[in-house]
Amino acid sequence: MSNRDKASPCAHEGFTLLEVLVALLVLSIGLLGIGKLMMLSARANDSAYMRSQATALGYTILDAMRANRQQALGGGYDTNVVGVGASQNCVATVPGCTPAQQAQSDTWQWSQSLASALPAGSGTVVTATGPDRQTGASNVTATVTVTWSDKVAEQSFGAGAPTVAVVLETVL
Repeated sequence: MSNRDKASPCAHEGFTLLEVLVALLVLSIGLLGIGKLMMLSARANDSAYMRSQATALGYTILDAMRANRQQALGGGYDTNVVGVGASQNCVATVPGCTPAQQAQSDTWQWSQSLASALPAGSGTVVTATGPDRQTGASNVTATVTVTWSDKVAEQSFGAGAPTVAVVLETVL
């Protein structure tokens, strides 16, 4: 007698329908978890991109301040000093463009960049004079704060208020 003949007529080889359904259920739960992870990753990526943009824009105004250093040392880039009618087209190479006009133009262009690159983007520049801790010499410190609304990250991660800020500080 062969082994085939000894096998019970009820013995089946392979998977039953119930085993296949359980395997599909486990697989679908895993795929839902991966989908949720991808969605959170995309939102975190958007938030990180906005933080990078804010940092780059903060360095932009600091570079402009370094290029027009005397005006920056005198507080010409402080955002509360800039008037509403600041010149939009003043560049250092234009004859008759004073350093004060250049500072107003730089600050105006920076505020326009913030508003267009970040949702509800805004920024402030504050300069303060203080003594150096080691030498006692007088230093001017510039503090640049860039704020924007990051509602997507707040909704996804529940991380406090939707307004986010990046603060940069340097000695001029």
